[in-house]
Amino acid sequence: MPFVRIDALRADADRLAALGRAVHDALVETVGIPPDDLFQVLTAHDGTHGTLRYGTFPGVDRDDDLVYVAITLRRGRTPAQKQALYRRIAELALDYAGTEPRNVFVFLTENESIDWSFGHGTAQYAISSI
Repeated sequence: MPFVRIDALRADADRLAALGRAVHDALVETVGIPPDDLFQVLTAHDGTHGTLRYGTFPGVDRDDDLVYVAITLRRGRTPAQKQALYRRIAELALDYAGTEPRNVFVFLTENESIDWSFGHGTAQYAISSI
């Protein structure tokens, strides 16, 4: 049940959809997310009303095809799974959206099961104390 936010500079609706599909497919393939577990916010920035800022740290030469991918998910993935996820997102972003891997910036935020409510004001993964 990851929550994904993708921010892309000067992306049209088709590119945003392709990037969303790339991230979702990578999550399914590398860390075992169920295929119907899809929660994403896809945002394009036009460079005028909204923009993304970037540098070259740590020696990565990015350009205006930059994509930020923020993934929040429950704790428990191994370093190898995370590395596979980053690699697969970059591969699929290139395949699906034409985004060069150097322009794919991914970061994960992990939390606990109690930190999620999927609706109805209920913590569906909480252990009941009743």
